[in-house]
Amino acid sequence: MASIATTNEVIESTVIKAPLAQVWHLIKLPEFHKFWSAIKKTEKVTGVSDETDVVRWHFKDGSKVEVKQDEHSNLAHFITFSVILAEPALTYSGVANTIRCWPVTAGDFENSTFVEWTSKFTSDADLGVIQDAKYKRRDALKDLADAAYKGVRD
Repeated sequence: MASIATTNEVIESTVIKAPLAQVWHLIKLPEFHKFWSAIKKTEKVTGVSDETDVVRWHFKDGSKVEVKQDEHSNLAHFITFSVILAEPALTYSGVANTIRCWPVTAGDFENSTFVEWTSKFTSDADLGVIQDAKYKRRDALKDLADAAYKGVRD
């Protein structure tokens, strides 16, 4: 019997020492491979939805996921997307992700960006899924910071 998670939500965050505009422009579903080192390539999926973007991410480990953009705001600096298909199949019913960015306007981190990645899993996700997601989000946020720093230095 699988361990049942005590929560179905993962929240990871970081402060990236780069301006909001430098970080936000990296966060586009078809371009996640440009910062997230776990992704080998991305491609737009056609014929799935006329109303929103669907993108297939090919991970370096051979897995693939199709993500659907649910919400996007250039004004509030957030994107919400959900996994609609995965190969191999997920062991749970679904997950919705939101990445939000805020400018840090004062203090030691002035002119930096606070980034939060929230993943809400369906109740059938077990503890292993939640723990795995935690570390994958941390890795992705580190990769995002590295990409933003590179842009700041260029």
